[in-house]
Amino acid sequence: MRLIFFCIYVSAVLGILTGCEKKSEEIRDVPSPQKYEGIIAAVGDSLTEGYGVEEEEAWPALLEKKLHDKGFPFQVINAGISGETSSGTLSRISWIMNLNPDIVILETGANDGLRGIEPSLTRKNIDESVRLLQQKGVTVVLAGMKMVRNLGSEYTQEFAGIYPAVAGKYGIPLIPFFLEGVAGEPALNQADGIHPTAEGYKIISETVCDYALKAIRIHKNKTGPK
Repeated sequence: MRLIFFCIYVSAVLGILTGCEKKSEEIRDVPSPQKYEGIIAAVGDSLTEGYGVEEEEAWPALLEKKLHDKGFPFQVINAGISGETSSGTLSRISWIMNLNPDIVILETGANDGLRGIEPSLTRKNIDESVRLLQQKGVTVVLAGMKMVRNLGSEYTQEFAGIYPAVAGKYGIPLIPFFLEGVAGEPALNQADGIHPTAEGYKIISETVCDYALKAIRIHKNKTGPK
């Protein structure tokens, strides 16, 4: 498996990600909750928001359809914001809780790495985000990320170690690599070499689905049948 999932220089990446207009923190066309067994909030950056593809082509929308097809009528809310760092994620945990999520799939940290932020700070932010969510009774799935090699082997190893360390500490499901099967594949990424195409998001939704099902089982074991 290739560790590199971006194929342009970090400076170019930063220009793209920070230039993305942040999505308004609004929930569009939210159906009546009565038909759902629970709510999953997909929290992350542009990789979750679905930069460059239609809303229904991003992995949160695809995940909801997959879950429904498998007999799990959970609502999946896309709470991704382009350009967000782990600090931004931590700062809006209270807003995320306003969605009343039963489960949060947390995908954050890639923009930290691209900015060269100290992995210790990224780990602290992710750790605290998970702690706050668990404190509220939310089941958390953590999406693992890896960073470009040109930042140096010491940095990339420390960065990659953030996710298993936090997941192990809190005993939560870990997606080892969120972009497994998509990173570094030109046919599955947009021209910027960063963001997945619609086909790439299909693969990501398959990867995430297995862990979402595990989280649903954990959630139901905690709360009991409705």
